[in-house]
Amino acid sequence: MLYFRNDYGAGAHPAVLEALCRTNGELTAGYGADRHCLAAAETIRELCRSPEAEVHFLVGGTQVNKTAIGAFLRPWEAAAAASAGHICVHEAGAIEQGGHKILPIPSRDGKLTPAMLRSNLGGPVTEHEVVPRLVYISNTSELGTVYTAAELSALREACDEQGLLLYCDGARLGSAMDAGGTDFADYARTCDAFTIGGTKNGLLFGEALVIVNPALRPGFRNCMKQQGAMLAKGRLLGVQFEAVLRDGLYLELAAHANRLARRLAAGLAARGVPLLVPAESNQVFPILPDAAVDALRESAAFEAERKLDGGRTCVRFVTAWHTADADVDALLELL
Repeated sequence: MLYFRNDYGAGAHPAVLEALCRTNGELTAGYGADRHCLAAAETIRELCRSPEAEVHFLVGGTQVNKTAIGAFLRPWEAAAAASAGHICVHEAGAIEQGGHKILPIPSRDGKLTPAMLRSNLGGPVTEHEVVPRLVYISNTSELGTVYTAAELSALREACDEQGLLLYCDGARLGSAMDAGGTDFADYARTCDAFTIGGTKNGLLFGEALVIVNPALRPGFRNCMKQQGAMLAKGRLLGVQFEAVLRDGLYLELAAHANRLARRLAAGLAARGVPLLVPAESNQVFPILPDAAVDALRESAAFEAERKLDGGRTCVRFVTAWHTADADVDALLELL
């Protein structure tokens, strides 16, 4: 069975497993106070060129989004996101369960623009309404589209105009950096806080939250503990991030996934298969006849994204650090 369902279906990159096994017998402090978490956090600060940033390690994406947004906002404040954003459609109301309304903004390609912020969030707000306070973006977006460094800067400017925080969900940050020409420092320069995703880029599990804005740092570990987001064996997170951040492995794995997605997209184009949006990163969204989708399920694992008119379905193929060229060739042959 060919596997294109997601980029976290496999275990972990061998370098991560080797590091976990090598350090398995160590006795360390708990809750992220061990030497591995401290070293990984310092490496992240260096990569971000942000020596004062706080770095926290959490297990998963929904957990870090819920904890961070809950900590950053007052009870009457709201988060705004593209209507396809992960917090809008894939987190079972986790943000709302924490007491914060999400303001969805329609977006064809999954991205937000300064014009969208100004038109949707720029009006006066009375005491009878929630107050827009935080703009949530993900890079890559849920449709695999990518914000460039210039687009991030433009969003930062628009947020400053309206007194808004800018938070980036970086579950696929490596893929975005490889595809968009950005680097860690671009996020530290433009975002109040952002995450560096590990679960979808070679780790067993783990996300790093980088809090750049000093006003958002006090009490965050208290919030982590209250939300059940503080791992007693926190060193398991630090060890993994140490392993992938060393010698550029993090970006190497993302570049591999992106290269195979480009190979897949080119093969689809050669066969006349249209895409919902251009393939910019490691997610590809072809539009196929329903009959072809049904037949393909016998040999390949993938997600059906949405039904379209004319007996067609948009599906999602995801490439990952472990995807092989032969897998892409085999999928194209099936099509």
